[in-house]
Amino acid sequence: MGIYEELQARGLIAQVTDEAGIRELINSGKAVFYIGFDPTADSLHVGHFMALCLMKRLQEAGNRPIALLGGGTGYIGDPSGRTDMRSMMTPEQIQHNCDCFKVQMSKFIDFSEGKAMIVNNADWLLDLNYVELLREVGPHFSVNRMLTAECYKQRMEKGLSFLEFNYMIMQAYDFYALFQKYGCNLQFGGDDQWSNMLAGTELIRRKLGKDAGAMTITLLLNSEGKKMGKTQSGAVWLDPNKTSPFEFYQYWRNVADADVLKCIRMLTYLPLEEIDKMDSWEGAQLNTAKEILAYELTKLVHGEEEAEKAQESARALFSKGNAAQMPTTELTDADFEDNSIDILTMLVRSGLVPSKSEARRAVQQGGTAVDGEKVTDIKASFTKEIFTGEGVILKKGKKNFHRLVVK
Repeated sequence: MGIYEELQARGLIAQVTDEAGIRELINSGKAVFYIGFDPTADSLHVGHFMALCLMKRLQEAGNRPIALLGGGTGYIGDPSGRTDMRSMMTPEQIQHNCDCFKVQMSKFIDFSEGKAMIVNNADWLLDLNYVELLREVGPHFSVNRMLTAECYKQRMEKGLSFLEFNYMIMQAYDFYALFQKYGCNLQFGGDDQWSNMLAGTELIRRKLGKDAGAMTITLLLNSEGKKMGKTQSGAVWLDPNKTSPFEFYQYWRNVADADVLKCIRMLTYLPLEEIDKMDSWEGAQLNTAKEILAYELTKLVHGEEEAEKAQESARALFSKGNAAQMPTTELTDADFEDNSIDILTMLVRSGLVPSKSEARRAVQQGGTAVDGEKVTDIKASFTKEIFTGEGVILKKGKKNFHRLVVK
């Protein structure tokens, strides 16, 4: 089985522009491919992790990855999947976030000479002359066609700014620049990026000829990543100072039953033959599969030692809390406001405290934890998604545990 067939078997591929050509390219280890990462925060998150896993797989098969930092596109902001415009970042914020990304990426990808590259699109986008860009690129883009793109649809209702409208052109220019500068012949990205990515492939062919050899492949990474749950801090980060290894482990340990095998296929390095045997697993066996998923991914991100510690802590938590007979409260839609519930309401609904004043005191005294993570902010809130599946474990003091779930 070639790497292309393995990606298919793991359920990763969504759309391609030239399947036969792409299969031959990456199976022979001749792909020079890029994936873009806009520096919207000072840490990579779970969605990025999926892309990094893919880059690692392809590199191990002999292909050469280019990690493209969006130091230029970060000035604009990708409208894909957004209902409002992103906050404008300062040049200093963008540079700082890019520097943080470089450090984290190096834990996954071998950037030694000839193996892979980190490139910043600020190197060419920020030097572009506006009129020259209009003349060089503008004639190759149809406004009518751009407006039908999926990445703009959600923004059209509230109003798509001219700033964001240019994002597709900038992303297309990225592929064009990488193709010319580094011989990049393939781009990867989430399936919600199809319109933007296809624009890049078409731009190269229109400017350099139909036989230029640029191809596009999109994956299910982004759509799956956007289904991921949230922690109280707002996202599942790869930075251990933002999402601890234990919290990272617990996040994967608590994925929905329907998603666990899909996540194992997409993200772990377990052999497909071994995963196929899990297809018939059900009931308590799915909990075992979740432990396997959580351990393997925590090991990939934080190392084997931290994965061992997280697993031991998680098992101890459920053991001490007598999880099998643990009191459980089922939350309803009425418990959530704007899809979130605050820590004080959680404590009262669980029955661990009789009132919000008691809940406030418990939090301020440092005796409250959610899935093993201490909560000290009385305004902390949690999104509804994290309560699905097996829910979360709320702890007050040393011995009082309660499970909160949403069915």
